[in-house]
Amino acid sequence: MPAAMFADEVDPDGSARAADFLARILGRFDLDARWSYHAWSGEERYYGIAKREIERAYDRAAAVINLHGGTVPRAKHKRGGAFIYLETDPVAPEVELYNGVTKTEEFLDQHTAHFTFGENLGSPDSKVPVPVKYRFHPTRQPILCDLWRDHNFAPREPFTTIANWREPVREMTLDGETYSWSKHWEFMKFLDLPKRTEQSFELALSSYEETDRDMLQAHGWRVVRALEFSRDMDAYREYICSSRGEWTVAKDQNVRLRSGWFSDRAATYLAAGRPVVTQETGFSNVLPTGTGLFAFSAMEEVVSAIREINSDYRRHSRRAAEIAREHFDAEMILSKLLREAGVELPRRAREAVTT
Repeated sequence: MPAAMFADEVDPDGSARAADFLARILGRFDLDARWSYHAWSGEERYYGIAKREIERAYDRAAAVINLHGGTVPRAKHKRGGAFIYLETDPVAPEVELYNGVTKTEEFLDQHTAHFTFGENLGSPDSKVPVPVKYRFHPTRQPILCDLWRDHNFAPREPFTTIANWREPVREMTLDGETYSWSKHWEFMKFLDLPKRTEQSFELALSSYEETDRDMLQAHGWRVVRALEFSRDMDAYREYICSSRGEWTVAKDQNVRLRSGWFSDRAATYLAAGRPVVTQETGFSNVLPTGTGLFAFSAMEEVVSAIREINSDYRRHSRRAAEIAREHFDAEMILSKLLREAGVELPRRAREAVTT
C-alpha cells in the first residue's frame, strides 16, 4: 500500500502512518525490532531499524526482494546475495521490453533473478511477449493460510470483491492493439449480473465517482468504500472472511493476452474457505477449477458457477480452503522462489530483506 494513501494534513506524505501500519502488523509476528521503512520523499527518514543497521543487513542478506519492482535499485541493495525482481502485475514490463523501452531493460538488468505472477507466459494460448534476455520464473502470492482459516465469521449474503474502479493510466500498445489497465472496462461487461441471478453482489471500491456508484446501484450492485476498512488488517480480513465468496474481474491486458495472472486477494478468499468466481486470464492452466474456484469468460459461465456454488456451499467452501493450502502455502511458495533464485539458506536462517 503506497505511503500516499496514509497522507493527511498532519502527515503530508503519509510516511509516519505507513510506518505505524508496518509496525502494528509485523509486531504480531515477533518482528517488532526487525524491520525498517525508508521514506524517500523529501528528506531521508528511517523508521524502525536505523540507517546504519539496515545497511549492515543489506550486506548480510541472503536475498533482497524488490516487490512489484516498486523500488528504484540502489548499489546497497545488491551488496549481499540475490537481488530478486518479483513482478506482481505482469504484461506491462514484457510489452515494454518487446517495444524496445531501454529504461525497462536497464531496470531489470540490475536484478539477479526475475519472477512473475503471469504463470501462463510462454504457453501456446498466451499472447504476452516472452522476454528473450531474462528468464521470468512463474510464482504466485504466498499466503499464511492459518491466518485466514482460523476465524469465526459466518458468511454474509453477498459475493464481494475489493478493487479500484477507474484507473485511466498505463494503457499499452502491442502490435497496434491497445490494452487497458483500468478494471472498470471489464466490470462494465457484466453490469447486468445482479439481474441475471437472485444472488446479491457487493463491490468494495476506491477510485470511483458518485456517478459511478449511482450507475452501479441502479443495476442492482451494492457499493461500499474500500478505504473505510482496507487500511486496517483486522477489518480487511473480516470483510473477506464474512463474505459468501468472491466474484471479480481482471484487467483487460491480463484477460485478452492470457497472462495467467491470479489475484493475491482472491487467494485470501480461498484461504478463508470462500469460493471464488473470477475472470479467466489463463490461470486455469495451472490452478484447479470447477469446485471452489471457477474461471469465466462469459455471463452464462458466471451464472452457472454461482448456481453451482449455492447448490452445495459447504463442499465448495471446503475445496476453496484446500486449493489455498495446496497451491498458495507461504512456506512452499517462498522456498521454491528462493531455490530458483539460487539462494542457499543454511540451517540457521540467514537474514532476508524485502524492499
